[in-house]
Amino acid sequence: MEQGVLALENGAVFYGVPFGARGESWGEVVFNTGMTGYQEVLTDPSYCGQIVVMTYPLIGNYGINDEDWEDTRPHVRGFVVREACPSPSNWRAARSLDRYLAEQGIVGLAGVDTRALTRIIRSEGAMRGVIAGAPAPGEELVARARALPTISEQQLVFQVATDRPYHLPGGGCRVVVVDFGVKENIIRCLRDRGCDLVVVPPTFDAARIMACQPDGILLSNGPGDPTAVPGAMERVRELLGLRPLFGICLGHQILALALGGKTYKLKFGHRGANHPVKDLLSGRVYITSQNHGFAVDEGSLAHRDVVVTHRNVNDGTVEGLAHRYLPAFGVQYHPEAAPGPRDSEYLFDRFLALMRARVVDNHKEPSTTFEGCWKHAP
Repeated sequence: MEQGVLALENGAVFYGVPFGARGESWGEVVFNTGMTGYQEVLTDPSYCGQIVVMTYPLIGNYGINDEDWEDTRPHVRGFVVREACPSPSNWRAARSLDRYLAEQGIVGLAGVDTRALTRIIRSEGAMRGVIAGAPAPGEELVARARALPTISEQQLVFQVATDRPYHLPGGGCRVVVVDFGVKENIIRCLRDRGCDLVVVPPTFDAARIMACQPDGILLSNGPGDPTAVPGAMERVRELLGLRPLFGICLGHQILALALGGKTYKLKFGHRGANHPVKDLLSGRVYITSQNHGFAVDEGSLAHRDVVVTHRNVNDGTVEGLAHRYLPAFGVQYHPEAAPGPRDSEYLFDRFLALMRARVVDNHKEPSTTFEGCWKHAP
């Protein structure tokens, strides 16, 4: 039987059965607690630079279909599971997980004690690792893992974002989507609401964005450390107050930086489809889909005109913020889900309400407070 290897920078070595592509890859080793949604995980641009460990013991049982993509290609650098189902059964399945990973050049490793691996990551934190789809000396791979760049030392956004603007016509409010690695379901959620979309590269400055004549601006999700995206904070700061701003995940973090806040790296991050978040404005708790390794430092915003709007029920971290007077808000989690519950799609309606409040006022700048605009929202 073939043997593959996963080596961590802390010296731990795990052996398993290779599937998907053979070869070798490296990245930050993280875990995802989702029971389903592996196709969306594989193609989520926010996972660029990472080797993903699925904690649910059986992955691949419904195969890979031709619809549930979050991008046109996978972005994980490796995929680790306890058991990879060799014979999927689902009416939409077009191929097996094994075949898909092989076609896309992604190294997979099955037969791994993912429980033990997850416990290491939970206790010691996400760390660098090397995955090999063939026998290799564990000690050598550990040494190589220790020499790799950290996630904060890589500019991953430019590996996944568009390098040229494009237009997705619609009859409603025009939204400029600043693409830091936008998921397809964010695009779907906006188009389902009739929005006219202009998707632009992360390098677009305020003048070029405003030249698109937007009614609102969405700062998308994306991979890596928000402070490692050159110029993003400064560009977003120039946009504050010009149009309603909505930040999702990395976009939320960059918005916080633009507002004068700071971010920090979480020990092992939040990745899965069952994370409880409390909306502090309504008092309701929502189950959310999450994928991030950094968070906003609440203390860094304490003396600014920013309020925390959402909080993680498990660990108390900031999951949402809004400016008191400017139409700008963001959430750390994924209201578009994919995979996960759709509880939080109401946030797109709040964004739409902010844009409509401006449009009704003959495209003048909003004179109401943020709380006033919020009253128009569901």
